[in-house]
Amino acid sequence: MDIQEKLKILSDSAKYDVSCSSSGSNRKNITGGLGNVAEAGICHSFSTDGRCISLLKILLTNYCIYDCAYCVNRISNDVPRAAFTPDEVVDLTMNFYRRNYIEGLFLSSAVFKNANYTMELLTATIRKLRLDHKFNGYIHVKAIPGADEKLIKDAGLYSDRMSVNIELPSSAGLKLLAPQKTKDSILRPMDLINKEILSNRDMKKQIKSVPHFVPGGQSTQLIVGATGDSDLKILSLSEGLYSKFSLKRVYYSAYVPVAQGPKLPVIKHPPLLREHRLYQADWLLRFYGFKAFDLLNEKTPNLDTNFDPKTSWALNNMDKFPVEINTAPSNTLLQVPGIGIRSVQRILAIRKVHRITFDDMKKIGVVMKRAQYFITCNGKYYGDVSFNDDLIRGRLLDKSPEVKKLKDAEEFEQLSFFSNPPAVLDREEMFSKIHGEL
Repeated sequence: MDIQEKLKILSDSAKYDVSCSSSGSNRKNITGGLGNVAEAGICHSFSTDGRCISLLKILLTNYCIYDCAYCVNRISNDVPRAAFTPDEVVDLTMNFYRRNYIEGLFLSSAVFKNANYTMELLTATIRKLRLDHKFNGYIHVKAIPGADEKLIKDAGLYSDRMSVNIELPSSAGLKLLAPQKTKDSILRPMDLINKEILSNRDMKKQIKSVPHFVPGGQSTQLIVGATGDSDLKILSLSEGLYSKFSLKRVYYSAYVPVAQGPKLPVIKHPPLLREHRLYQADWLLRFYGFKAFDLLNEKTPNLDTNFDPKTSWALNNMDKFPVEINTAPSNTLLQVPGIGIRSVQRILAIRKVHRITFDDMKKIGVVMKRAQYFITCNGKYYGDVSFNDDLIRGRLLDKSPEVKKLKDAEEFEQLSFFSNPPAVLDREEMFSKIHGEL
């Protein structure tokens, strides 16, 4: 099989993995080297649904010993198979980078033969890039659950970011759809990577020449909709991962029905709107001070598809509003729908000089079509309906094209490395998807 055919198969197989952020590292170039991820070394490109496409994103191989019901590469599935050698991946990466096709490498793999053998091949590949070819561009590599700790540590010395995909949010889901995997085998390498990152940081304070270990941190991916796990279960897991393992990012991937089986849900289209809401809620967990149980509870375990999570929370907590813009503290301002972190910073700066008016809010960049119902400026309420949750809920539904667009999307095309999928989000919603402004 020629290299072009392998590239076609293994880039297509990699498209279902969305945990490929290319930020958070500052690896610099060296004399005689090629590329860097310092300052403008990585160009971020995102598809309309938020997936990063600035990297050469491939699998080392799609031959797999596992039979996960939801996976297109499972051993029982009849699909074209291929495998790169480490040298072939190195040649592709170097040539693509020199032609400015890519800004880095995202390298994952199915589990071929066993976990250690697969991890050895992945480590050998990135070691050749770093040492033999002096490649200092961005590298994101997968840590294979079950692989020896030494192999994972070695890979971390040559990677900017590593990830271990949890895939399914619960042990029950793993037992149902991926019985060969266990929660412990997945969490163990995540814990190892986190401890090594912390240890490396402490060592670098004493010895500057200590090599970096995964300077961009680690991430993971959760599949949404393959099992009956609620949004509360998913967000509680994410919250725990951020707290315990200091993850940089949890990625959510709407379940794509690439396979059929009695254990799998029967759906026509991937739950894109649910994925979108989880990304928004995740942003609230990471940067806005919310907890999973602030947004959801046992009685309402799933996010409202009609409103973004912050708006939904505000409508359910009307006793906390309206907020006076000129006196409210920063943590209260962050709870207002339509006001993001940068807007709060601008509000606090302007308040030192003069009192803020309703017109000022528009200039600051606040999304007034949501914020106007939850704030007052100099004691005056500017909503176009009375301060009543039912009336406000109705007005916000009338103003939101986002839900209709995603619910009415008749066709879905999974992201390809070589093409662009159809747009289902307008400019404002796409910005929210990527940057988290709510």
